[in-house]
Parts: sequence; C-alpha cells; structure tokens
Amino acid sequence: MMKSSIFVILALVIAGVMVAGCTQSPAVPAATSVSNTVTTPVITIVQARPSFTMGDHYLQKSYSFQSEKDVVTEQFRVDNPAWGIEFNVLPLNDDTIYCWFVMKVTNVDNGQSQTYGYGRENGFDLKKQIPMYTTGPYKIEMKGNRVKVDVTAAKRNP
Repeated sequence: MMKSSIFVILALVIAGVMVAGCTQSPAVPAATSVSNTVTTPVITIVQARPSFTMGDHYLQKSYSFQSEKDVVTEQFRVDNPAWGIEFNVLPLNDDTIYCWFVMKVTNVDNGQSQTYGYGRENGFDLKKQIPMYTTGPYKIEMKGNRVKVDVTAAKRNP
C-alpha cells in the first residue's frame, strides 16, 4: 500500500512539472517580425428573388383568415408554362407571432405539390412572387390565421 501511494505522489509531481513547463527546452529569442495586416473583405450573398409582372389572370381574389381552422381551396387550369403566383399579406394583429398563412399548390395531373407562406417557418416577407413552369389543372389549398391575403395566379409577362 505504501508503494502505490508513493507511485501516485510521484506521478502527480511529474504531471505538475510538465504543466508548469519546467521540462521545456530553453527559450529561444523570438525573431523580430513585421506584421502585415490583411483585411479579408466580407462578402454578403443576397439570394435573388424572382421579379416579374403578372399578365392574364387565372385567379385573383382576396381572402381573410380569422382562425387557424379557416381553409379555402381554389382550382383553375393553366395553359401557359410561363406563369406565376403572387401573394400579398396584411397581418390583422399587432403581434405578428399569431399571424401566418400557408398555401399548398398542387398540380392535379401529376400530384406534385409545393408549399409557400408567411410567418412561422416561412419568413415574414409580406409580398412573394413564385415563378411556375408547368401547365395543367391546379389546386391551391390555403390556411391562415389573423391575416388578409391577396392572391394572384397569372401568366408572367416577359
């Protein structure tokens, strides 16, 4: 038992010496260096948002969502592959944490759908334009809470 205590004490002394730096080689005088300060430019990448004007309308309506249970569905047929959806949101509450809008756009022919919106995980841009590229019948299901939304689906002008 005495031998193991001596071994532990010796190990602690060696560890203390190493931590204190007593086992390092003698210090070498530092060479004089010239400091060149290089500034790295900060590059900010701004994600380009599509911008286009709307032409002939497939759908143009205003909706008001007062409760989370409010659901509206619209259907229309798109005959031009260069079309888009635009929506403008007006929050109806000063505390925008309660204001949200979700739009699920589904191509009825192939079942593909995309979801867009305002608030919650969709960001707080009050106006969004979404370019679309496939013709066919479409269904838009909209839900929201405490918002008024103007929705337009139309051909995109060149």
